[in-house]
Amino acid sequence: MNKTTDEIRDAFLSFFKQKGHVIIPSSSLVPNNDPTLLFTNAGMNQFKDIFLGKKQSCHSRVVTSQHCLRTGGKHNDIENVGYTTRHHTFFEMLGNFSFNDYFKKEAIIYAWELLTSPQWFNIPKNKLWISVYTDDKESYDIWSKVIKISPNHIFKIGDINHVKYNSDNFWQMGDTGPCGFCTEIFYDCQENDIHDNDNILENKKKYLIEIWNIVFIEFNRISEKNLIPLPTKSIDTGMGLERITSILQNVFSNYKTDIFKKLIKSISKFSPVKDLNHTSFKIIADHIRACVFIIADNIIPSNEHRGYILRRIIRRALRHGHKLGIKENFFYKLVPDVIKIMSAKNKILNSKEKIIKKTLQIEEIQFTQTLDKGLKLLKKEIKNTKNNVFNGEIAFYLYDTFGFPIDLTADICNEKKIKIDYEKYKKAKENQKKKSSSINKFYKNYNESIIVNYHDTCFFQGYDQNNIQTIVKKIFIHNTEVFEINPNQKGIIFLDKTSFYGESGGQVGDIGQLYNEKSMFQVENTKKYGNTIGHIGYLISGKIIVNDHICSKINQTYRNSIQLNHTAIHLLHAALRYYLGNDVFQKGSFVNDQYLRFDFSYSNHIHLSQLQNIEKIVNMKIRDNILIKIKHLSLEEAKKKKALALFDYYNKSSVRVVFINDFSIELCGGTHTTRTGDIGYFKIISYSSIASGIKRIEAVTAEQAINYLHEKENDIQDISIILKSNSTTVKDSIKKLINKVNILEKKNDHLQKKENKYLIKQIIQQIEYIQEVKIIIQTLNKYDRQILRKIIEQLHKEIKIGIIILINIKNNNFVVMSTVSKNLTHRIQANNIIKEILKKTNGKGGGNHEIAEGGGVNIKIIPLALKYIKLWIKTKLLNTKN
Repeated sequence: MNKTTDEIRDAFLSFFKQKGHVIIPSSSLVPNNDPTLLFTNAGMNQFKDIFLGKKQSCHSRVVTSQHCLRTGGKHNDIENVGYTTRHHTFFEMLGNFSFNDYFKKEAIIYAWELLTSPQWFNIPKNKLWISVYTDDKESYDIWSKVIKISPNHIFKIGDINHVKYNSDNFWQMGDTGPCGFCTEIFYDCQENDIHDNDNILENKKKYLIEIWNIVFIEFNRISEKNLIPLPTKSIDTGMGLERITSILQNVFSNYKTDIFKKLIKSISKFSPVKDLNHTSFKIIADHIRACVFIIADNIIPSNEHRGYILRRIIRRALRHGHKLGIKENFFYKLVPDVIKIMSAKNKILNSKEKIIKKTLQIEEIQFTQTLDKGLKLLKKEIKNTKNNVFNGEIAFYLYDTFGFPIDLTADICNEKKIKIDYEKYKKAKENQKKKSSSINKFYKNYNESIIVNYHDTCFFQGYDQNNIQTIVKKIFIHNTEVFEINPNQKGIIFLDKTSFYGESGGQVGDIGQLYNEKSMFQVENTKKYGNTIGHIGYLISGKIIVNDHICSKINQTYRNSIQLNHTAIHLLHAALRYYLGNDVFQKGSFVNDQYLRFDFSYSNHIHLSQLQNIEKIVNMKIRDNILIKIKHLSLEEAKKKKALALFDYYNKSSVRVVFINDFSIELCGGTHTTRTGDIGYFKIISYSSIASGIKRIEAVTAEQAINYLHEKENDIQDISIILKSNSTTVKDSIKKLINKVNILEKKNDHLQKKENKYLIKQIIQQIEYIQEVKIIIQTLNKYDRQILRKIIEQLHKEIKIGIIILINIKNNNFVVMSTVSKNLTHRIQANNIIKEILKKTNGKGGGNHEIAEGGGVNIKIIPLALKYIKLWIKTKLLNTKN
């Protein structure tokens, strides 16, 4: 009987546990130690800092089954999903790791034993093939002499295009980071062996499935041409659970394994299509798994970064549901089945079911409302496509108006063998960006320019000491390591221990002084660099040299204000979950000495009354004057206490837990006040929605809260004086003022309409004819753009067929508008009229065939521009037919 997917995963973990490995749970799909990655895309991601030597592992041997997502960059599998037998967006990567313990020989022996031993996977040895890097003689010898693999079953793989280390058998996580030689194990799907040794590699390629990659991590790639040896050697292996399952279940397609068969059966209930091998079933099955796990890691759909990837996957799945003839909203209804199938080893999915379903339901409803319209337009434009190149401007219009990600449009076009004009798409997108008030960007990690390893360690002693004796370990000036720093030089000083908190977890770094009898260094910021802490600032006096003994003294007033706000954030987080429900989850925070900012997931709008109640809960806990307790617990103990954690802590033997009674229990490395009563008062000063399903609250505490209330009180007092009322009647006075303004605006509108009516009569009397076409060209003064639009709209109704050009001059600027009747646009277009006028006046504008507008400041040239446009219209009409 075939093993199930769950049994295969368990067998892998059990095997390596017997070999002295510690089983580590899968880390989040959101990597917390690599700003270059959107999602965890390999089993080694959570151990990257260990491979780089920035951190030491608690265990020298580790085994995991890591959740991974590959949808972009170097590892982009989304276009192949469903169309091949083995590509996925979400998958599980089985991996065993050695950190400065065993290396090539043991890693290869372990892999071979697990794969071929009768008590484990029992794969026939003759079905396995091996590849090694062409210069990796050590690995080749282990396979041929220790494992005794026939040389005919070992491929030596060289460099591509003769570029050193540009090889399938030189592994790297990305453009930079840990890397090294690798050896791969392949399974032969062909029933009969081939004995033609001269062409064996070419003949075998189409039958071989890569099932295991053993990477020998020994380098760090700094840039394309710069590799440096790592301080320790490590082993990183990867074997896709879905892929090995297909082989052990003897189906040779991941989509025919037990998990996918169940998912596809669930999807088929919504579709009239009976062919369960249909590609769209496979794509939906893959994508619903990915969506469930992404949302479980507290990502929600948006137009940015991780949220965009999620939205893209959802919409791609919905489009394939449309292809399967599914008429109802179905995608979110698959969630219970996914959780039932996948939750055997992921119990957290059960607690997240409600929020996952709700998130997908909202997104599905929003998108399906426009999916039909968008698909109709897309299919129409595809029919009109020439030379198999789809118009990039229309692709952007589909994205901007219907929410079609470019990938979805490309996916549909690819099926028709049509390419997208990406240059036009990018240009349209850039033009749209320029109109936006702000553009979000990914920023590189501030710390990337300085390389440190785990041997560079600074012990933080600032939880209970603000002034300590310490030793200077390193000094950097302009990112270059130096021996000393002199007056007025800016630099970064690293110590063996410090009282300064390094910026992390949303809390800003401390400020203060490093000093001794002869020298004073002003610390303006403090940041973490791996396991050490950098003190950023400038030397005021004296000279500081490496190995100097100095004092580390923080600005205690600054730290106290930060601590009040940090503890308040914990109270706010707990109050939000208490009042709004456990669907609330932290998405980010910022704490300094002036205010706090807290971002969190919540799909509904939060009303003012709700915010006030949340604020009351926080202030009630402040008045209770609760003692803040800090405990160091094992990870398992912290989980039992139901401690909340924003980041992964799986590689820590001990975690720091902040307790505010049972009301708030969180894993946190930041600094906190002693009692909640120290905060004094908590006041929410702003609430906003910063992305789809992401809310932001900003608040102040203590003296800043009092100052805020005083400012509001002063504002009310000033308004009262202006309105000649007092603070108790100011509201009534404002209402009276608004009513008065409304009455005046109505009178003004009435007068404006009368004036417009008179003006329109005057203008119509001055109609000209060119080629029997009615033409109105008029210059006006001091009209607002909105009124000008109403005038040209009314003129258009009056003349019915013709061309209208109005120019209005106001405050040394001009606005020009033009309309062309629909039945004339085949001869002349409004946007071209405006274009010609603006050419003469150096203005800017645009529009369509029927209506267009623009403006500028070159008012002196307007009379000449109008003479020119009249002649241009005459020429245009003469050269075109009715």
